Amino acid sequence: MISEGPLQRVSPFTFPPRYEVPLGASEAAPREVRFLLGDDLALFERAMNLELRIVADSRAGRFRTHALAALLGLWSRSFAYRADACSLVVRGGYQSCVLLLRAACDCIGAERGLHVGGLDEFTAWLGAIGQSREHAALDIGLGRYRAGSMLAADDRLAAVYRAVTDLSMPHFGSTLLQTAPESDLQKIGIAFADSSFHLGWAQLIIGWLLELTRAQLETAAAAEDLLAVSGETKAELTNLSSEIEKALGKPDRCRVEELEGGRYLFHNFRRQASDAPRRLLL
Repeated sequence: MISEGPLQRVSPFTFPPRYEVPLGASEAAPREVRFLLGDDLALFERAMNLELRIVADSRAGRFRTHALAALLGLWSRSFAYRADACSLVVRGGYQSCVLLLRAACDCIGAERGLHVGGLDEFTAWLGAIGQSREHAALDIGLGRYRAGSMLAADDRLAAVYRAVTDLSMPHFGSTLLQTAPESDLQKIGIAFADSSFHLGWAQLIIGWLLELTRAQLETAAAAEDLLAVSGETKAELTNLSSEIEKALGKPDRCRVEELEGGRYLFHNFRRQASDAPRRLLL
């Protein structure tokens, strides 16, 4: 696809041999997450390892093109953001997760944009890398790139992106929901830098992690002209997608419904499984 331009060769890349969900046994939050959301996390772990299988299979020299480098760099960021978000959610770091999820969405959208027509921009940027005499530095340039239209074109990915974007902003309602989730008409109960377990937040974030990991796998499968995507891998993706759909469709799961006018209705929002489920309108 790219035959002229950049002189850099794409070296053999490194990658972790396996991904494991970080569930320590010593803290209360991981114990509750393991007990209440262990199946979801096991599904997430399987999906992340399927990504690593595709990466490993694509390491052969015939796949190491500049186009692969363009996708792999963004994919690496997406993988790291989701892995870090999972590490945070099992420790009750819900407020930080939404920023990582938003960044992962952007990277997945950019991967799709590059694959369907943006590779020339990457090639032009790569070919312009040089040495700055003025600053005695390697000048790589920022290479600004976004593919918002690719996010908008996928209803599921766009829904996650809109929700985590609004939650990551310093809006009043987003702040109250994250720092004082037990507030009501009678009280505002700020829990400053709280990291105690909250079932609703954990279900939401792990659900978004599953959705984004499915989107990343679909992105990789669509780029089979650049990556090693076997029939076995595609079959496993189909099975995982079905299981993710089933997990996200459980009626007692905390979920967000997007309403007209840019509002969000939270269903089954509660701290403990024994608490009465609440509906909150943001």
